[in-house]
Amino acid sequence: MLIEQMAFLLTKARIVKVIDLLEVNLGVPRQKKARTDPLDMLIGTLLSQNTNDRNSHRAYRKLRSRFPTWKKVAGAPVGAIASAIRVGGMKNQKSKRIKALLKNILEKNGSYSLRVLKGMNDNDVIEMLTSFNGIGYKTAACVLLFSLRREVFPVDTHIHRISNRLGLVETKTPEKTFEAMKPLVPKGKSYSFHTNLIRFGRTVCIAQRPRCGQCPLYDECVFSRKEMYASAKHPVSSRRNTDFMLLDEI
Repeated sequence: MLIEQMAFLLTKARIVKVIDLLEVNLGVPRQKKARTDPLDMLIGTLLSQNTNDRNSHRAYRKLRSRFPTWKKVAGAPVGAIASAIRVGGMKNQKSKRIKALLKNILEKNGSYSLRVLKGMNDNDVIEMLTSFNGIGYKTAACVLLFSLRREVFPVDTHIHRISNRLGLVETKTPEKTFEAMKPLVPKGKSYSFHTNLIRFGRTVCIAQRPRCGQCPLYDECVFSRKEMYASAKHPVSSRRNTDFMLLDEI
């Protein structure tokens, strides 16, 4: 038990160091002052699945432009919804999910609203949202972090990959990483850590051919192939990909 406790404390200390290094190299991200409506965030995050953020944001804007209220979206034919969100990809699947989601929310809450979430604890919010078809832990956690401003750390494929490469966790799925990271992320740092890890995962610690030679976390990393990738040639890019912050702009 003592060994496990020491390992836990060491991992927490490593995470603090990683957060500090990311903030030094990428900056300290700040959330916008206005809070996004939970249902807006839920559907916006749903549209972000399996596509890039620029297209998902365009799909969200086109959907809201064509159907200004969720009641109108719920009453629209699936084909019309699919047409509006076409730019975001997977239009047929996502349009059906949106219709079903709105129907379930109306049945459960009596309106096209998720304001009830504001009075619920984190676990109950996750349980409720993941009961809807097509809504997983990452999407539910995004609603908690970005809309409800809770200390919740969403885990997508980028964060799952990086957390394992750094040796912060040893997990097989983003869902397992989400559970493992819950007690490890310091209070007040969920937004910064999530945001900067996404940036980092899209510019440096990418899935294929990571830029280990440009990595500010190189000394903290236990990735077995980091030396090989550090010696590989990559074009140096100063571009900081912040497209995913469109979630904050919903």
